[in-house]
Amino acid sequence: MFGGSAGNLVEWFDWYTYSAAALYFAPIFFPNDDRTGQLLQTAAVFAVGFFARPVGAWLMGVYADRVGRKAALTLSVTLMCAGSLAIALTPGAASIGIAAPALLLVARIFQGLSLGGEYGASATYISEMAGSRYRGFWSSFHYVTLIGGQLTALGILIILQRLLSQAEMAAWGWRIPFVIGAGLAIVAYWLRRHMQESPSFIRAARGAARGSISKMLAEHPREILTVLGFTSGGSIIFYVYTTYMQKFLVNTSGFSKDQATEISALSLIAFMAAQPLCGWLSDKVGRKPMMLIAFGGGTLLTWPVMSGVAATRSPGVAFALIFAAMLIQSCYTSISAVVKAELFPTTVRTLGVAVPYALANAAFGGTAEYVALWFKTIGAETGFYIYASALTAISFLVTLSMRDTRRHSRIID
Repeated sequence: MFGGSAGNLVEWFDWYTYSAAALYFAPIFFPNDDRTGQLLQTAAVFAVGFFARPVGAWLMGVYADRVGRKAALTLSVTLMCAGSLAIALTPGAASIGIAAPALLLVARIFQGLSLGGEYGASATYISEMAGSRYRGFWSSFHYVTLIGGQLTALGILIILQRLLSQAEMAAWGWRIPFVIGAGLAIVAYWLRRHMQESPSFIRAARGAARGSISKMLAEHPREILTVLGFTSGGSIIFYVYTTYMQKFLVNTSGFSKDQATEISALSLIAFMAAQPLCGWLSDKVGRKPMMLIAFGGGTLLTWPVMSGVAATRSPGVAFALIFAAMLIQSCYTSISAVVKAELFPTTVRTLGVAVPYALANAAFGGTAEYVALWFKTIGAETGFYIYASALTAISFLVTLSMRDTRRHSRIID
């Protein structure tokens, strides 16, 4: 459990470092005088990385279901290390022109391939290693480490903001987190080389053929559509509050970069702490009631929360509004990994968890920043609030139609 979770934290740290440092490196790769335009171009690269994730989910999912969870997890962290190091070493547009954003894009695609495989393999591995009685609780650590990766990225950025001047941060300080991420990925590689293989995979290895997209599509279409449906709303709400919110606080609310980073970090600490509690509750009351709370709350509260954050100039009020929304979403995030894993049999579990999740996440999570900024550029920022609420409402309806996976789990201990 520790090996799977620690490696997951490193992967997500590397992924989120891009977003955390974007306010500083956007002018380096996209030099123009319009801050929203710079962020829009940076968000476009962020979105392209997301569209590499379904490819990584497919390739790594097949690999994990055929060769093993451990092998896939080791390969994914190697790819992430390469992507982070490439971003750290790429010169700016002032030095190499159009090659700078092109290399940034290639590095981000490497990271997307890595994370596409990481999510499915780690969610499957952790869910299979947890016992049935407390599977929700233990599986919640998948999101604890996911949020922990983003929090670590923000924490390092805060430390650098305290140690370096604005000019130093803009010139070269933003590269430091990417170097740290590449180094941590090497440590995660070593940890994963020494992990045990999942007992569920070992048992399945004695049985039928595994790891086929055609097999998954033919035998589990309902499960695939279910994951696509609840991931669409879950992804956009997650990225609104954990990734886009830092830019929103600066670009719309009017907070400084330092204030926005600190508000985001505090809200993430509270969000992370809520995951095990909600995971434990799902072991008591079931997965489905928790998800209905999350998606119902997201549908009703997105507009008032975003409007309230946009209007306030108080860091305390902004934090309270963001955390209230995050707490409700914890009812989904804490169990999202285990619900997906419980829907599929061992032979196609990693593929089933990874591919539909990656597709929905690319379409709605990876584009969240871009869509939000596009609405802002056309002077209709509140249109994004409606868009996010509508997607969450769809996830609510999908959840209504599914069985409670706690009682109908396909994970065999």
